[in-house]
Amino acid sequence: MCRHLAYLGPPVSLSSLLFDPPYGLLRQSWAPRDMRGGGTINADGFGVGWYPGDGDPIRYRRAQPMWSDTTLPELAAVTVAGAVLAAVRSATVGMPLHETAAAPFAEGRWLFSHNGVVRGWPDSLVPLAAGLPVRDLLTLEVPSDSALLWALVRHRLRAGAAPGDALAETVAAVSAAAPGSRLNLLLTDGATVAASVAGHALSVRRTPDSVLLASEPFDDDPGWRAVPDGRLVVVTAERLDSRELTVA
Repeated sequence: MCRHLAYLGPPVSLSSLLFDPPYGLLRQSWAPRDMRGGGTINADGFGVGWYPGDGDPIRYRRAQPMWSDTTLPELAAVTVAGAVLAAVRSATVGMPLHETAAAPFAEGRWLFSHNGVVRGWPDSLVPLAAGLPVRDLLTLEVPSDSALLWALVRHRLRAGAAPGDALAETVAAVSAAAPGSRLNLLLTDGATVAASVAGHALSVRRTPDSVLLASEPFDDDPGWRAVPDGRLVVVTAERLDSRELTVA
C-alpha cells in the first residue's frame, strides 16, 4: 500500500503539507498509522506534483525513501502552490522499484495516484488492458498495477469523461475483473480533486477556502472526517460531492 494526499486552496509551502505536520507524509513514510495490513512502512519511493500558476504541473519523484532525500526539504521550503498531489510508496512484492513507479503519474494537467493493490496482477487485468490503444501499453512508464490503472483512467479522460466518472468507471471495471482489489485512486487537474475509497482509508478536512484529502490525517485537527469505504468524492476548494461506487 501507499499514502497519498491532495490539497486545493490558497498557496501554501510544500513543507506545510509534507514535513511540518506531526504526522505528515514524511512521518507516514516510516511510521504510518493506518496501513490496514498493507505493509508497515512506505520506503519504496515518493513523489510530489504541484501547479505553478496556470501551467501544467511539475513533478519531483524518487525511488528512495522520502526521509533519505536531502534535496526535498530545501525544495519544499521555498516552493509554494495552491494545488498539490503527493504520495509515498510501499511497493507490492514483485513490482518494480523505479522512480517511474512512484506517483504521481501525469499527463497534461492531470496528476494521478493509487493507494492499494490489484489482486491477481497481471493476469486479472489482461482483458481490460486489451481494450486500451496498443500505443498506451507500449508507453507505460513502468509495468505495474498503478501505471495500468492510470492508463485506464487516462483513456476515459481522453474520451471526455469527467474526473469522478473516470475513476468510478475504472474502479467498477477493475473490481469486477479482480475482486478484492484495493482501489483508492486520487486524481486532480489543479482545480478539482476526485478520489475513490475502495478497500483503504481516506479522510477529508475542509476550511472555508481549502480542502485536504489524505490517506490518513496528518495532525489531530478535529476537522478531519473519514470517508466511508465504497464512496467516490469530488471536491473543489468550495464544494464536496459524494456518491456510492460499484465495487465487487
